[in-house]
Amino acid sequence: MSYRIGIDVGGTFTDFFVLGPDDERTVHKTSSTPEDPSLAVIAGLEQIASRLELGADDFVRQVDVIVHGTTVTTNAVLTHRGARTGLLMTKGFRDVLALRDGTREAPYDNRLQPPRPLVPRYLRRGVDERTDYKGDEVRPLDESDVRAAADAFAREGVEAVAVSFMHSPQNPAHERRALELLREALPGAYLTASAELLPQVRYYHRTSTVVLNAYVGPIITRYLAGLTRRLAEAGFVGVLLIMQSNGGVATPDEVSERAALSLLSGPASGPTGGLWQLEPHGVRKCITIDMGGTSFDAALVKDGEPLVMTDGVVDRWRLALPMIDLHTIGAGGGSIARVDEGGLLHVGPQSAGALPGPACYGRGGTMPTTTDADLVLGYLDASSFLRGEMPLDPALASQAIREHVADPLGLTLEEAAAGIYDLVNVTMAAGVREISVRRGLDPRDFPLVVAGGAGPLHAAEIARELDIHLLVVPRESSIFCAAGMLMSDFKHDFVRPFKTLLADADSEQLGALLGEMAGEAEAVLAREHVGTERTSLRPALDLRYVGQWHELSVPVSWQPRSAPDLGALLADFHAEHDRLFGYSTDEMPVEALAARLTAVGATEKPGLHPLAGGVGAEAARVGSRRIWSSAGRGMVEADVYDGSRLGARDALSGPAVVELANTTIVVPGGFELVVDRFGSFILWSGEQGLQLASTFVPELAAEPVTP
Repeated sequence: MSYRIGIDVGGTFTDFFVLGPDDERTVHKTSSTPEDPSLAVIAGLEQIASRLELGADDFVRQVDVIVHGTTVTTNAVLTHRGARTGLLMTKGFRDVLALRDGTREAPYDNRLQPPRPLVPRYLRRGVDERTDYKGDEVRPLDESDVRAAADAFAREGVEAVAVSFMHSPQNPAHERRALELLREALPGAYLTASAELLPQVRYYHRTSTVVLNAYVGPIITRYLAGLTRRLAEAGFVGVLLIMQSNGGVATPDEVSERAALSLLSGPASGPTGGLWQLEPHGVRKCITIDMGGTSFDAALVKDGEPLVMTDGVVDRWRLALPMIDLHTIGAGGGSIARVDEGGLLHVGPQSAGALPGPACYGRGGTMPTTTDADLVLGYLDASSFLRGEMPLDPALASQAIREHVADPLGLTLEEAAAGIYDLVNVTMAAGVREISVRRGLDPRDFPLVVAGGAGPLHAAEIARELDIHLLVVPRESSIFCAAGMLMSDFKHDFVRPFKTLLADADSEQLGALLGEMAGEAEAVLAREHVGTERTSLRPALDLRYVGQWHELSVPVSWQPRSAPDLGALLADFHAEHDRLFGYSTDEMPVEALAARLTAVGATEKPGLHPLAGGVGAEAARVGSRRIWSSAGRGMVEADVYDGSRLGARDALSGPAVVELANTTIVVPGGFELVVDRFGSFILWSGEQGLQLASTFVPELAAEPVTP
């Protein structure tokens, strides 16, 4: 017997998805432990063992693989509790973190203050050295400057040092020598050089990224060491893999070296999980939304691949490593609602978290949250929350909403709760527009795959706001990112500077550069025991019209030991520019900035198994209760169904509530629900929605499926 487990540590709950013998699946949630997230991991494993009627040691010894996503580094940046970090820079560029890229985030906000640098100015030290843009040495490295900086860092108790010299991607010799000197002077310090982490142009982007990497490096290294130790003490002898921000997995050693790749690692598996649910139906595009206790994450999958960006931002600091294009906002079940001094209602981004949590948890929370509003509006059943293991208190929820929202605004209790519900839905819909419209894509063209414990409560109203007619709620939606982790491949990204006019580019030189990166990629995957037969390489070139600020990453058709076709690459760039921006300028010269290569090592993935027929919707009905109708602006009677008893082709009409062990699906009036052959809940509205739903349940096209 053996088990594989995906674990996603969130701000409120830690989620587990367990694949057991004969592909048996167990879904579990436990409260997160922010002071040490590994405590919740171990507690959850013990609780799962109890549910499986196994001893904790016996169960853990049978676990072959754990894939783990964590918010440890993200929280360190957001709370400014990362490692004490020093920065070595080329003399004269000490203030690049303050100057940033010279642009303003909000051009019309004169009161917006720049973020406080993660490295204070007295720990940013200039070093006399210089290479030019071609990589030729202009001034040699002054080693005494490096040693003096190291002495100062030692006196100040610096744990990590980032090194970022001008034009180091073209010639990394100075950075490498600086690292050698730092290792001698600061044994045990976490060291990062920009030319090793991100060898590409744009000094601020490179510097910001290497600072983030150093700032969280000791944090993730200590966390993974502690987690590995606790797992070993619990009897774990299998393989531990860590989810990366680029949507792939890697070993703890690889993640520790490139610590910034663990930023946003938890939600990065959502798009992979969404694709896993849709591929058996021949659908290769979707928008995934994940609403947990603290945040809401939206991502887009197109042509079978999640969209990736290399200009991400974490707490207003640039992160230029490839990462899944996620739009994250502070809108979750624990988001706090408040009325400001001007009488305006706000929901989030502040969250009640796991402790004290929403008022209805009865753990001392007094501020109203989204979950409190869901309870007051009838969407949640106080006695069945989390399989009844965590009963909710409607009186506490009502008291918090009445005191902090209803009375200040002169509203009834239900009107105030509905205001909280509506506002958080509109906020999340805006987040979906951000990841679609910004890319030149229409959200109405994509099915909405719904995840998170709170997601199915709000998804239909988000879809209504966006005019999306089809939603997919997987059975494992409450722990969707944890499930997606087990579907993720090994993934590593490599980049090299390649700055030239495309018309002047040497195809043979580009082919050799890609070959060099391919060799490095295969070596990394070999360390992770991934053979070449399971490896695929995806090269690309960053291109832009001369004079443009931003570039596009265009895939390159290339085979090892060959030269790519630059003419075809140019045509692909013009076509992609036209698709994104509505125009292309064939007569304009095009320049290349960097060559990229993504290496993917395929992992074993479970399939989706057909679900047996259920008892029928009428037999699964367990009663009714009054819920809020957003369309009718009042309470209406709604049927309540036991979702665990609904099987393939079982169908029902809204208004209705479908209750599962770890989440609840709200089906508003005007929406229909049917279960597909794999157990996912398909919601649709209108004729267009019916046509789309027939892709998942073909019987809908032949004859109506009625409750």
